[in-house]
Amino acid sequence: MLAIFHKAFANPPEELNSPASHKSSKKPKLPEETLNEFLSHHPQNTFSMSFGNAAVLAYVPPQSPSLGNQRLFCGCDDIYCLFLGSLNNLYMLNRQYGLSKGSNEAMFVIEAYRTLRDRGPYPADQVVKDLEGSFAFVIYDSKAGTVFSALGSDGGVKLYWGIAADGSVVISDDLEVIKEGCAKSFAPFPPGFMFHSEGGLMSFEHPMNKIRAMPRTDSEGVICGANFKVDVYTRVNSIPRVGSETNWTL
Repeated sequence: MLAIFHKAFANPPEELNSPASHKSSKKPKLPEETLNEFLSHHPQNTFSMSFGNAAVLAYVPPQSPSLGNQRLFCGCDDIYCLFLGSLNNLYMLNRQYGLSKGSNEAMFVIEAYRTLRDRGPYPADQVVKDLEGSFAFVIYDSKAGTVFSALGSDGGVKLYWGIAADGSVVISDDLEVIKEGCAKSFAPFPPGFMFHSEGGLMSFEHPMNKIRAMPRTDSEGVICGANFKVDVYTRVNSIPRVGSETNWTL
């Protein structure tokens, strides 16, 4: 899967953008070039959607679908979700949110997002922490211009993100596409973390701890993006907020 968001709609950590990207022989690509690269890697059955200059979502169904390697795409009421992996407690979650037992993981994530956005009584980190299984998802709320992504903590699903030539954020499970599109400005998306375009990057397992960026170096010793870790010794100095207006910016 591939998701690209204009820098005006997503504010990734500054440490993800490496100055070496524009000094090396291989420069980062523009979003349309990265999309074409992704489509060339998957010439069969690829589906993509563009939202003007704001966002691009692309999806490739798995060749041999199974519960463990699901790739799902779903859209409802201007909210779109790309989902990888599976949730072990999906049946319970569907009941909790009033969904039919036939609803898949992407449908559930959209409903959970919409509930939190509109009337959620809980902070987003608590909702994501309740998801059991190997998973990754990217949500784009085209009406609100909001991006939300998360990666499960068990390492069963891999996700990568980086910065395109125009500053757009690129998220994909295809490492080669990320390398080609973002040059030196990319990194693995950190397991156990979630990213919201307004609230930034945070650990949903340790939401009250600050995040530390650790510079990554490649085989040539050049800094390329950053790994993000929980700073177990430093806590966020804030009072927990309540209400739907603040759930997504905790």
